[in-house]
Amino acid sequence: MNILKYSEKHSAFREKFRAFVKKEILPNAEKWEQDHMVPKQAWKKMGQEGFLCPCVQPEYGGPGLDFLYTVIIIEEMARTRQTGLISYLHSDIIVPYIESFGSEWQKKKYLPGCVSGDIITAVGMTEPGAGSDLASISTIAVEEEGHVIINGSKTFISNGINCDLLIIAVKDPLIENPHKAISLYLVEDKTPGFKKGGKLEKMGMHSQDTAELFFTNCRIPVENLLGEKGVGFVMLMKKLQQERLTCSIMALNKAEYVLEWTIEYCKNTQVSGRPLSSSQSVQFAFAEMATEARMSRLFVENLIADHMEKKDIVIETSMAKYQTSDMANRFANRCLDIIGSYAMDEQCPLVRELRDLKVMPIFAGTNEIMKGIIAKSMKL
Repeated sequence: MNILKYSEKHSAFREKFRAFVKKEILPNAEKWEQDHMVPKQAWKKMGQEGFLCPCVQPEYGGPGLDFLYTVIIIEEMARTRQTGLISYLHSDIIVPYIESFGSEWQKKKYLPGCVSGDIITAVGMTEPGAGSDLASISTIAVEEEGHVIINGSKTFISNGINCDLLIIAVKDPLIENPHKAISLYLVEDKTPGFKKGGKLEKMGMHSQDTAELFFTNCRIPVENLLGEKGVGFVMLMKKLQQERLTCSIMALNKAEYVLEWTIEYCKNTQVSGRPLSSSQSVQFAFAEMATEARMSRLFVENLIADHMEKKDIVIETSMAKYQTSDMANRFANRCLDIIGSYAMDEQCPLVRELRDLKVMPIFAGTNEIMKGIIAKSMKL
């Protein structure tokens, strides 16, 4: 059953991107993991080859392609064994805020660099005391003589070290309603009062530079307001559908990759003179996982088609984000159990996948938040 209709151009793009991954990403994945950082030059190469921001329109330096090109990039990146060059975060989660809500001068100033890789973006929402509950943020912004003064801090910010441009969520301390007090602003790297902390040591996603960000009387022009003042919460909510859909695509493909790798390993590993895959219990485990993965793929691909038709699928993407990220973690755990002693070896690809997958039920809204959204839609 083929829900998504890929053209010859899509297929040619996939082959081109696979060649790029083989040449530019796979040989460097181990070093990036050890360095806990992807060099900016790697981002620039992605941009030079046309693999960043595929949906940005030509008038802003982009190729103006459809969402299936994003799907192709995510699917191929899921198999690279690194998470630092996680381009969909930049291309399909952060940059769309500028596309949708930015002023004309903001789009012309920043989007071409986002496409070329000269500008790496990050979004600052999470704080030491505020995660999924965005209304609880405490970073404040106050207008003063044509400028905005920002004070506060953010944490667990992906691309935090590499970012050249940050979209930051702040609160107006004079507005009591927390949902109407939030605004989004653009902050450039090296702005006085904006300081980047060190790279955070994480359980997984080692090549992803994740940092704390600090703002001490950080002064930016009022023109750096993204969209309208006081509607930041609404703007963030409007973009959650695509964010959670891209997370679901990544989680689904990670789960499929984990299963495929384990099947191949078991076919080529002998136990008592027989392939490990000849064991009925192993075969049944693979059959169960393959069935769940196939059903999940059909659901996610249907959501992709609906999203491309601009349908409201907020509830369904919440379901997909929760289910696929949970599935990917279960697959990694189960497959590690199946392969036995090799699971203790740091060189085993599944070890890294397990560590990297642990955060997927947490970001883009925790899976508990997803369940709450689903339950509310059921009028419970």
